[in-house]
Order: sequence, then C-alpha cells, then structure tokens
Amino acid sequence: MKKSKIGIITLVSVTIAVILTLLKEFNLLAVSDLVMMSTRWLVAIVLVCFAVSKKSLTTWILVCMLLGVFVGVDFPNFAAALHPLSKGFIKLVKTIVGPILFGTLVYGIAGHSDLKQVGRMAWKSMLYFFCATSCAIFIGLAVINITHAGVGVNMENMPQQQLPTVKAVDTELEALPENVKGVYKFAHFFYELFPENVVKSMHENKVLQIVLFSVLFGIGLAMVEEKKRKPLVDFAESLSEVMFKFTNLIMYFAPIGVGAAMAYTVGHLGIDILKNLFMLLGSLYIALIVFVLLVFVPILLFLKVPIKKFLQAVKEPVSIAFATTSSDAALPKAMSNMEKFGVPRKIVSFVIPTGYSFNLDGTSLYLSLASIFVAQAAGMHLSLGQQLAIAFTLMITSKGVAAVPRASLIVLIATAEQFGLPVFIIAAILGIDELMDMARTSVNVIGNCLATVVIAKWEGEFDSDAPANFIED
Repeated sequence: MKKSKIGIITLVSVTIAVILTLLKEFNLLAVSDLVMMSTRWLVAIVLVCFAVSKKSLTTWILVCMLLGVFVGVDFPNFAAALHPLSKGFIKLVKTIVGPILFGTLVYGIAGHSDLKQVGRMAWKSMLYFFCATSCAIFIGLAVINITHAGVGVNMENMPQQQLPTVKAVDTELEALPENVKGVYKFAHFFYELFPENVVKSMHENKVLQIVLFSVLFGIGLAMVEEKKRKPLVDFAESLSEVMFKFTNLIMYFAPIGVGAAMAYTVGHLGIDILKNLFMLLGSLYIALIVFVLLVFVPILLFLKVPIKKFLQAVKEPVSIAFATTSSDAALPKAMSNMEKFGVPRKIVSFVIPTGYSFNLDGTSLYLSLASIFVAQAAGMHLSLGQQLAIAFTLMITSKGVAAVPRASLIVLIATAEQFGLPVFIIAAILGIDELMDMARTSVNVIGNCLATVVIAKWEGEFDSDAPANFIED
C-alpha cells in the first residue's frame, strides 16, 4: 500500500474518532463505551501502520503520545504502572546534559580563543531573554484580564492535592531588616549560580552552575599556551561529538518514554480533568498561541528564517518536551537540531543552556496568568499598579525557575504569599498543572531554539543555506 493511501486512511480514521469523541463528550450522540474503545484501538492500529510506513522518529513519538492517551483512558491502572518508563527516559537524558554542556562550551570557547565573542553573546542573550520574557508576562496578564477565567469559580468542585513545599526558611534573610532583604535576595540569586562542586552540580542537574563552570574553564583554557591547551580542547571536541551520537541512540527510546508519560498523565488524572478549570486551561493555551503569533512569528519573518523549516527543526524536541513536561529531556535534541539548522555549535551550546534559566517564555507567561487567576478566584480585585508589581516581581523570580516539571509552582506559591493572595487556591490548579506544563514547556523549548537563531544572526554567523538542507534523523 502506498504511503499516500496510508496517510489518507490515517487522516480519515483519526477524524472519525475525534468527531465521535466530541459528540459523546457534549452529549450530542449516545455512543457506548465499547464502541468508543473499539474505535480508539482501530485508530491505534492505523497509526502504527502509518508510523511504520513513515520510518520517522518524530512520527513514532507523536503516534506513541496518542497510544499513551488511549492506554490511559482504557486501562488507567496499567497506565499508572508504566510511569517508571517515562521517569527512566528522563533519567537517561539527564545523563547527557552535564557532559554535553561541558564539552560543547569548553570547545566553543577555548577552541576558538575568542573571549570577546563570549562576552558579546552573554549581553546579547540577556537582552533578548529579558525582552522575550517581558512580552510573555504582559501577554499573560492581558489574556487573563480579558477572559476573567477565575471569576465565579466554584472552589468546592476543583481537584485538591497537596501543595509542594516552599524551600526552607533562610534564617540569615529573616534576621535582616526589611529595607535590605531585596538586596540579599538579589545577591543570593548570584550565590546560587556558583558551583560548589561541578560533579555535584551535574548530579543535581543544575544547568546554570554547569554552564558557569564550563565557561570559566574554557576561558582559563584559552589563556594557556597552545601546546598545553590542545590536548584538552581535542578532548572537549571528542566528548561533545560522542555525546551527540549518544543522544541519537537514546532518542530511539523516546517513543516508549513519551508514550508511557502520556499514559500515566491521562491514567492518574483521568480524561475528565479536561473539563475542570477549562477556562484557565483555555486561557493559557490561547495566551501561548497569541505569544507565538505576536512574538515568535514576527521575529522569524524579520530575520528571514523559513518558518516551515524552523518548525521541522523544533517539532521533535517540542514533542518530547510536551509529553514529558521536562525541558531537560528535549535539550540534547534541541541542541543537535539547531546546529544542523545552521547555528554554530559555540552559539548553540551557550545560548540554549543559559536560556533554560533565563528564557522560560512559557513559564513566565503561565506565572503571570496564574497569579491573577488566583486573585480572581478569591474574589480579590487587583489594580493595574498591583498587577504590574506582580509582573515586575515575576520578571526576576521566573529567571530562577529550574527547567524541571512543576518547579514553577514553587515560584507561584512564593509570589502569592508575597502579595497576600490565598495560597490554598493553588492546590486546585495542581489538578490540571500537568496539562498546562505540557504547553508552557513546549513554548520554553521553542523560545530557546529561536534565541539561538537570533544570536547567530546578530553575530553574523548563521548559515543561511543550512535550513533548506535540514533533514530529520
């Protein structure tokens, strides 16, 4: 059977399944559970045949995401038992992060010995990150004020889960007068950047600490005479090449890890969770789409980057991020794809890891939107000035959000406490946080991939011919 025929059959079967699901969910047609289950698994068979014909890793990842949803709906207990597979995939990917950052950064800096460019990339990246996340925060505020998603929410019907604990009280901070606490927090932020032990930083996956150590190591190595520098530069180059090949091997496990992640998500939350807090969930997705259309697309058009090819380059890391809700899981593939897209390795290895701490566009947008939602749900009216104060606070606090699932809830809780918002309402958001985390993590990954293109163009080192030749693995 030709690939085109399989594609048409797949499209028709998926369309029929979606229509039946919508008719059943909105009580427009009485469809038995057995019929729905049979339809889902017939579609599953068609999707597997489609993936076999395509022979594409990205296709397998997307197909396994849907299969995971089917397993979660029909066999929730079995789906919950698959959770170790998704966690195992993320653990496996995290083994790459430390070595690949060290190898690429050290080689990028010491291999070219251009220390002035490192400084230029640093301030250009920070300027772009600040502008992008600021736009995200203000778009989040605008959308939640238009939709009023939190107004009239019945808190009794919202799912309740235990809140994550905020980090332990800093006794040194508590002992200081109020007028200097801000200075201490600012200084403490930089304290957290300094690695105590680089092996420990790699073990705990503290990306920015690894980046700082690698940059300083690369600068130090660049200052050494050629005879003593060359062996370590060659080692860093070899290490980075090996880790990229290692990444390709691990990605063959991605469909299983991604499918298990989706199965667990649907299995333990239940498909009905889509009906709870629909306005908040819808507001977030609308805001993220608006942000992509009003910020990312104009940047791509201004830089004359082919949008279709860019989407092709980011869709695999984004699909991994969407299913696992972890930017770290997508990091190696994002770096590899952006290098093939025409961004020099030295820029990719500096911008993407730094962006994981300073350029979380999706997370920043979510935090501004969720903060106002909490106030609306509690019946509190915040003036424009109060909302702007929250926005400016989030511009700083969101920069410290780790690129791990649901770390943003800690920042949301801290922000709510700082501005007197009722923290207990955040417990309700936990019920759908995983669904929101999928979207915001995906936008984080897209934003950091785009940032590499921006800096490469700004530095005049983007290979304009590479996008036309980009081919998926």
